Amino acid sequence: MIPTVLSAIAATPLAASGGNTLILVAIILALGVTAQLLGDAFQVPSVLFLIIAGILVGPEVIGLVTFADLEPALRTIVGVSVAIIVFEGAFHLKLEKVREAPSAALLMVTLGAAISFVGTTVAVQFLLEPGWGIAATVGALLIATGPTVITPILSVVPVRDRVAAVLETEGIVNDVTAAILAVVIFELLASQETYPTDFLYEFLERLSVGLVVGIATALVIWYLLEHVDVGTGWTPQSARLMTLAGAVLAFAAADQISTEAGVAAVAAAGVLLGNLDLPFEEEIEEFKGDITLIVLSFVFIALAALIEFDVLVDIGIAGLLVVLVVTLVLRPLLVFLSTIGDRFTFQERLFISFVGPRGIIPASVATLFAIQLQDPTVAPTDVYGGEVLAGTVFLAILLTVVFQAGLARQIAEKLNVVPMRVLIIGGGRVGLALAERLEERGENIVLLEEDEEKIDQLRADGYTVRQGDGTDIEFLEASGAGNAKILVAATGDDDTNLLVAQLASSKFDVETVITRVNQPENVDAFRELEVETVDASMATAWAIDNSIERPALSNWMNELGRAGDVQEIEVTDRSLEGRTIRELDEELPNGCILALVSRGDENEIPDPDFEIECGDHLTVLGRTEDVRQALKILHPHD
Repeated sequence: MIPTVLSAIAATPLAASGGNTLILVAIILALGVTAQLLGDAFQVPSVLFLIIAGILVGPEVIGLVTFADLEPALRTIVGVSVAIIVFEGAFHLKLEKVREAPSAALLMVTLGAAISFVGTTVAVQFLLEPGWGIAATVGALLIATGPTVITPILSVVPVRDRVAAVLETEGIVNDVTAAILAVVIFELLASQETYPTDFLYEFLERLSVGLVVGIATALVIWYLLEHVDVGTGWTPQSARLMTLAGAVLAFAAADQISTEAGVAAVAAAGVLLGNLDLPFEEEIEEFKGDITLIVLSFVFIALAALIEFDVLVDIGIAGLLVVLVVTLVLRPLLVFLSTIGDRFTFQERLFISFVGPRGIIPASVATLFAIQLQDPTVAPTDVYGGEVLAGTVFLAILLTVVFQAGLARQIAEKLNVVPMRVLIIGGGRVGLALAERLEERGENIVLLEEDEEKIDQLRADGYTVRQGDGTDIEFLEASGAGNAKILVAATGDDDTNLLVAQLASSKFDVETVITRVNQPENVDAFRELEVETVDASMATAWAIDNSIERPALSNWMNELGRAGDVQEIEVTDRSLEGRTIRELDEELPNGCILALVSRGDENEIPDPDFEIECGDHLTVLGRTEDVRQALKILHPHD
């Protein structure tokens, strides 16, 4: 139905006359909103649907959007859009988040970028033979992943904070690296300058210009919002417009001084402003998110519409092999080398390896280069070089977005890297001991602490820590309390724990709230909140009693998460209802048992003929791996 309607529009006199700019923009924006809705509905990044929509309305299918329609304003539109998108992604990159995995993030944007560039360049040259200049340009462009594709993935795949930090940092920094490096190589290719010092000088010049302009712009915006009283003062609307205008101005000014320095300028401005104490920060983030959706829709649909299937066919199997080398050889290699020594599980490394889709920087820059390569006065090369450049980059974007971005959630679930988010308020002995046990089980642990000395030690040990007051609503929200499945108040102060428990239950609707009680006389006050309460003195007494009466079991319980594990799960699968313990035991691994069934307020050790009902809570005990396998059998839809 939709293709038929679009075909009819494309055939109208308005479209044919070339006066269809307004209706084209309206249709593209409508498709963009539809793609976003589909992305939300199917829990996949909307970029996938944007590319499909672009191909659909492009000359290869319906012919509604053609190069002739877009060419006059393509560079300007793409430039402004890139400025907004990169700025928005950089604005969200908090330095506190980067600290979660500093060495891995640094290696990904240095060693990882170098491996990607060199490896891709060699693969393109030996498989497609376009000449080393074109091969190096493709290699530079495919360094980039970018916030346009990474941010939508992380919004539907809630991985651990350190994994997200690596992917976000890589996306933003490598966008800058790819854009500047590709332009430097392309310009030197056109001018036939091939000295290594020329590459280095041109790269550093553009990077320096971008950093200076970006930092200066950010400081001016910050000063105006903080210290200049305009009339009755700044409003959220004026602050949003000031920030957006500043981002576009920084891009244009830097780009005017040195081509493609604008990407570095908006990235620098975004990171700096995002980490300053900026007035109306929440309103600015919300506004930029809406604007980004609009420009992202336009750019991806427009660029996808310019894909020529004939070019993809011409590069054929060799182009496909290049993409396979980039995604299945180079990407895992650079990820595993960059994450050496950090606290990433093997599955998390695989997830980062398999999720590196290419985004708007390769698409937009490759389009502009391919256009220039058609003009022999601009770049003395043949048509084949332009086809290799455009075809290989677009093929990489198409395949990585479809398979890596589109299947990111399924990949994460298969690798079991979507953990339970647990907030622990208090990084003292109790909080640290709990964090250590939960980390060993692969959960996403975030510690909230005020003491700087404790924070430094916790971060040195590899834990995710947020510095601030756990009783502050805004701090809890910024730390992810709204998305937490469990919140634990583990400080040594009962008043603090009580207030945290109240906020978690009333303001954030956290599924499970557990609080430590230090003074026995305060237990009743905590239980009135209907939160799980752990009396520190009674817990200690129970631990000592266990060591006296049942030392073997006590020692085994202390090793939970290592050699053995105990887990409780609620039965929600209707297919299990009415089945007996004997029947379930036959399906469970030999290294675990169903030790306890809880139904309402009753707990019992079940006999073999006990029948399961939905809502029962089953406690599984046994070897760690066998318990995890049993949970998948008992709760297959989790």
